[in-house]
Amino acid sequence: MTDFLPASKEEAVRHFAARLSFETDVSDVADDLGRDTIVVVDARGTQSWEQGHIPGAIHLPTPEIAGRAASLIPHGRTVVVHCWGPGCNGATRAALEFAKLGYPVKEMIGGFEYWAREGLPVETAPGTVTRRSPDPLTAPVGAVSCAC
Repeated sequence: MTDFLPASKEEAVRHFAARLSFETDVSDVADDLGRDTIVVVDARGTQSWEQGHIPGAIHLPTPEIAGRAASLIPHGRTVVVHCWGPGCNGATRAALEFAKLGYPVKEMIGGFEYWAREGLPVETAPGTVTRRSPDPLTAPVGAVSCAC
């Protein structure tokens, strides 16, 4: 870490503000879910979607975005894309496709993995919505959010 000096105040502000312009986290998405300001898009394949997904999300695998986005998502709404988790760049690929189409877009960091690990509701193919206990390594036990 000491091989490189920290960025200047101005550079740090630009960098971190830019990251927040491109990314959001699962807690913020959960807070905004159901509002008319965002559309959550799950870019995973059908089998993954049926295994469990965010209630209210739209299933739109990345290869289908260019052909189907206009019929499913009103222009002007912020699209929040996600895939499996932080080890997958599927959400980045999906975000790129939406950006090419002119949609305001953010990537949900942590993906579906962290959505589920934080104990947020998950809808399954039969329609069951559940609230799970959060993984104590990713979210505080007994709290609604990390309060960051």
